[in-house]
Amino acid sequence: MTEEQKKEIAVFRFGVIHDFVGNYKLDYGEQQRLLQDKCARKWRIPYSHKTSLSSTTILRWMKQYHTGGCKLEALYPKDRNDRGRSRALDEEMKLSLIRFRQEHPRMPVAHLIELMKNQQAIPPGTHLPLSTAYRFLHQENLMGAAQVETKDRRKFEAELPNDIWQADVMHGPHMEVDNKKRKTYLIAFLDDHSRLLPHAEFYTSENLVSFMRAFQQALLKRGLPRRVYVDNGSAFRAKQLEYTAAALGIALVHSKPYRPQGRGKIERFFRTIRTEFLPSFKGKTLVELNECLELWIADVYHQRVHSATGQSPFSRFTNHLQCLRSAPQDLKDYFRKVVRRKVNNDRTVIVDKRLFEAPVELIGKPVEILFHEDHPQIVEIKYKQNSYGLLRQVDLHVNCRVGRDKNCRVTLSTQPAEPQSGKIWEE
Repeated sequence: MTEEQKKEIAVFRFGVIHDFVGNYKLDYGEQQRLLQDKCARKWRIPYSHKTSLSSTTILRWMKQYHTGGCKLEALYPKDRNDRGRSRALDEEMKLSLIRFRQEHPRMPVAHLIELMKNQQAIPPGTHLPLSTAYRFLHQENLMGAAQVETKDRRKFEAELPNDIWQADVMHGPHMEVDNKKRKTYLIAFLDDHSRLLPHAEFYTSENLVSFMRAFQQALLKRGLPRRVYVDNGSAFRAKQLEYTAAALGIALVHSKPYRPQGRGKIERFFRTIRTEFLPSFKGKTLVELNECLELWIADVYHQRVHSATGQSPFSRFTNHLQCLRSAPQDLKDYFRKVVRRKVNNDRTVIVDKRLFEAPVELIGKPVEILFHEDHPQIVEIKYKQNSYGLLRQVDLHVNCRVGRDKNCRVTLSTQPAEPQSGKIWEE
């Protein structure tokens, strides 16, 4: 199992146990009820055909998380001891079968297999027996007619500030950016309990980079929430966002596709922006738009009494400051981009079209490279979760004058260094 797959599984496990390992303590009865609810749910477990979890499994994950210092790495799965053994149906094939069956619940299984082959969900040369597919789909209760499920939708409100944040994106007006008209997008976070806005800002894109910048600003201003409720947009499903949230102890919760009712509070805020703020805005540039928005939120929206709560968002949020989790001092490091590389034989790695030198002991090893996209020249290297410090960018002109002796000592010369095969040096 790759490091990326282990991280994905650890993020899923944290999403299951986050209610039990948060800062607030549940009494025994409430914990038991919550545990029973989770055991009764159907889950989409990464790289597994199972859809349910037992109480012993959830309790084991909780114990691993606590004994591991409340770090995400404690939830990594251990390497399997049956590697290399053949199986009639591997995990990837099982997941594909489930997905295609859910998308085509009434299609005959033989036609379903043919569709999977046409869409290359079944690797070329792989045979999926019809009987095996039937048996698996029966085990997963996916052979019956599709049932129309009636949803019990109820209004809800978080009990305390920073219990739940709602986050979403609104299409904004065209504004001047560098003397050009650009479409804008409002990325906003709303505290479910108080309706206070930890952060809201217009950007020229709704991609992951913009969302991560807004998310970081929200955490710096108002601390760490326990859950963030988002939709199923591509930015909200990004692995980098999931890993950053889990590493900070924040559960990322996605609403069901095409069912935005759970994010009604932030949709209502967007309606206020369209009907109240934007008609009164008279500026032309994106900078002016964000300056006016910040003043309007602080002086108007946060100070007036909310019709649903009977209090102003600012007053309701600050009434419970004792329960807030402040952001860590190294918060910015949690938002670094992570890429994976293999260190070359000349101990170099390429990151964002830049050449860096890695430590000698990492030659030939798969490593993690961490850097901020706005500061790609500052790069940290990790191997097996251990940091080996910052990398130095290669100066090819200096390296041309660097000599090496048999003891790997460095000497500078005015003449180009003689190439020595198999000799590796370290400063």
